[in-house]
Amino acid sequence: MTDVTRVMVEEHKLILRMIDLVEKNTNKLEWGRFENYNFFLDAVDFIRNYADRFHHAKEEDVLFKALVENGMPRENSPVAAMLMAHDHGREFVRGMEDAARKALQGDRGQAVVIAENARGYIELLRDHIDKEDSILYPLSERILPEEMRAGMVEEYRRAEKAAPDLEEKYRRMVEGYESRYAA
Repeated sequence: MTDVTRVMVEEHKLILRMIDLVEKNTNKLEWGRFENYNFFLDAVDFIRNYADRFHHAKEEDVLFKALVENGMPRENSPVAAMLMAHDHGREFVRGMEDAARKALQGDRGQAVVIAENARGYIELLRDHIDKEDSILYPLSERILPEEMRAGMVEEYRRAEKAAPDLEEKYRRMVEGYESRYAA
């Protein structure tokens, strides 16, 4: 049987590495030992383009759509809960971006706002990924019929081809920050 969630689990690994960096640097920010506000803008860029437009788009446009087509309700269901979490995460990202931009303009009071939004996003996303990896994805593998799977994998490939080198760009970003902030 064709695995239609493995690619998602693999993408989660890179997303979680960025979330670890955000957490580490948020801790330093709160301790007054971090003022690289551009890091938070890079994190926003990663989240918007890799986690949201690249990864979440596959979930929302392919996986969740297939689940609904196979009888899972769109409302009051795991799909609805995941979509709500995606939207809530986007609110935290907007807050983090706005505060980081203000901090770069000299408003030092924004460190608290950056941290608040970063922490909200970290908590939300770790919980969200855990639910997907441990509940929704295994459920998807059990209920989606084989005849749909090849088409789903092809849609994932088309999404990846539409954004060539995107995954490599963000992997390099994460690796660069990991080596820079290894301590």
